[in-house]
Amino acid sequence: MQNKKLKVFIIAGEVSGDVLGARIMGEMPDVEFVGIGGENMQGMGLKSLFPMSDLAVMGAVEVLAHARTLTHRIKQTTDAILELKPDVVVSIDAPGFVKSVIKQIRKNKDGQVLIKSGLKFHHVVAPQVWAWRAGRAKKYARTFDKLYAFFDFEVPYFTKYGLDTVAVGHPIADGLIGKYKNTKKQAEKIITLVPGSRMSEVKRLLPLMRDVVDMLCRNGYMGYKFVIPTVETTAEYVAQQVESWRIKPELVPASKRYDVYAKTYIAIVASGTVSAELAMLHVPTIVVYKMNPITTWLVRQIIRVNWVSLVNILLNHGVYPEFLGPNATAENVVDAVQILTIPSKRDKMIAELKSADDLWRRPDGVAGALIADGIKNA
Repeated sequence: MQNKKLKVFIIAGEVSGDVLGARIMGEMPDVEFVGIGGENMQGMGLKSLFPMSDLAVMGAVEVLAHARTLTHRIKQTTDAILELKPDVVVSIDAPGFVKSVIKQIRKNKDGQVLIKSGLKFHHVVAPQVWAWRAGRAKKYARTFDKLYAFFDFEVPYFTKYGLDTVAVGHPIADGLIGKYKNTKKQAEKIITLVPGSRMSEVKRLLPLMRDVVDMLCRNGYMGYKFVIPTVETTAEYVAQQVESWRIKPELVPASKRYDVYAKTYIAIVASGTVSAELAMLHVPTIVVYKMNPITTWLVRQIIRVNWVSLVNILLNHGVYPEFLGPNATAENVVDAVQILTIPSKRDKMIAELKSADDLWRRPDGVAGALIADGIKNA
């Protein structure tokens, strides 16, 4: 008698989660996947319940503005899980959305039947409780059955509350470190601009990046080429906006971003996964971020680390310059660009980035495969 085919309901809430979700799916060819994802997971055969962009919302004010849509998507997802009766629900980031779905399932009578019959909830990406809101660890333990963290130092924060937690390494490192040829020494110097993957990020950072490009060109950096990798959630908006730029950047799809990064002289990017990608590729980078003023104030009250870039946190040192909130000005960014054109400054930053290579990975396997093994053994 054949074993029953494993059915997994998988949820990704943003581009980085979509990339990881596709890798996990690639490690499980005999599993039936349903759920929510973007172009990468859809490329692996997933039929997304609705556009992933509906979940790509960040910040207290932004979430409130999209409350009606999110409420509808929570109900739609809950109903789908109750109807499809998967063996495991795997969520990648998007914790607020996922916890709301789980809460609704557990309130539902049919949901109680699912829980008793063995439905498990696995979550990928541990919240940075070591940086802010440490109480989330206990809440995660009450919500999820298993957690996949990236780093060993994160595990004890959750296991002390009884949550089965395993460190799998940073998933992006498996496909980046040592696998992209360094082609940065070329005649054409590329400055790569990454305004983020969420619309709220792009709307705040794209004008800053336009001003940076204008200022650099006025200061004599006319020989530089500017490139923006675009993601599906914001590509149309970015294309419309750059039409009015005096110096128009080249737009490339996100699927080509690593080829661009490998040739990048300096990157100017939103805080987030992209800064980790660039650190793994040893690209000199400047990190910027702007949020709604109310959200900015709230974050400042509770954050407990000196930096937002993961490589800075891992090395406990400000390798990448960061300009956040009111400090994210064109003048500050241009000053940082000018510093990174000095060979000794570039070489020092690149050497520090290389020193972090072994911190990103685990010796016992790649992240996607380790997560897949955990799901299969749920």
